[in-house]
Amino acid sequence: MAIKRNTRTDSSFSMSSMTDIVFLLLIFFLVTSTLVSPNALKLLLPKSTGQVSAKAAVTVSVKDWNNGTYTYHINGDKQAVPFEALEGELLEVLAGEEDPTFSIYSDETVPVKNIVALMNIGKRNHYKVILATSPE
Repeated sequence: MAIKRNTRTDSSFSMSSMTDIVFLLLIFFLVTSTLVSPNALKLLLPKSTGQVSAKAAVTVSVKDWNNGTYTYHINGDKQAVPFEALEGELLEVLAGEEDPTFSIYSDETVPVKNIVALMNIGKRNHYKVILATSPE
């Protein structure tokens, strides 16, 4: 009796599990990319060649309504915050941050004194301040 051993290895590979993983990753990245909205207000930012790579925890937007009024919005919220209450709101939002940083998004037509007032809030509270611009 000759008993033969089957010593061949099966070299087939099923790609179905790999395609499932790739498909799930594709769906995940598509969904998360649509949720990212850095600024909900339409602003015309000033142009600049120097860009900062730091990531701010909070954004403060200054909107010019072309009638002498300026509104302040935290994190792109549609509800405006009065300037007098802005420092308190920033203190509340940035309370737990290890390296508190906020960025200022302002229209091109906003006077410099309004932007400097926001920078002074950052200086008083030892926050890092980033002035957002659009690339040239």
